[in-house]
Amino acid sequence: MTARANLLQFLLLGVSGWLQRYQASAIEYLKTENRMPRERLGKRRILFTDAERRELAKKAKGVGRKGLGDLDTSVTPDTLLRWHRELVARKSTLVERRKPGRPLTRDAIIELIVRMATENPGWGYTPIQGALANLKYMLARGTVRNILKEQGIEPAPERSKHMPWSVFLKAYWKALVASDFFSVDVWGWYGLVT
Repeated sequence: MTARANLLQFLLLGVSGWLQRYQASAIEYLKTENRMPRERLGKRRILFTDAERRELAKKAKGVGRKGLGDLDTSVTPDTLLRWHRELVARKSTLVERRKPGRPLTRDAIIELIVRMATENPGWGYTPIQGALANLKYMLARGTVRNILKEQGIEPAPERSKHMPWSVFLKAYWKALVASDFFSVDVWGWYGLVT
């Protein structure tokens, strides 16, 4: 029984030694590969995005200060660990959560509300809200009012009193095209003559 245990220990030591040599050679290769681009950059700094900083900070914490000191990192171990501390601090203060309150209305819906109000000057807030509901956009009447107020568009009664010529043409274009201003039907001796 002890011979088997000794044989198993010997095999485990051999496999673990082989794995350790394999990992050491992989680390040396990665160090060399990492050093080459930095030598090409010279004195210029490598700029990381926030997502890259977060990922490096998470991995650096797992390696530890001593392990980072042994590696030839692009960024100093102190900087990597500072990034990790900032990441933890930001997570605990909930800085990255969205702002309180309701989310803002999308620009496409705002444009649609403005278009409805200008093309239909007699429509108040409630008809615009109803038209939006028909298009599957559920907005409150007050939201429609606030959007029109922010865009400088007056409420329906004042809006319909002074309609711009362009809005009039858009609203009544089909009727204007269908009408003929230059011909007249007149009854003559032979019937109705144009």
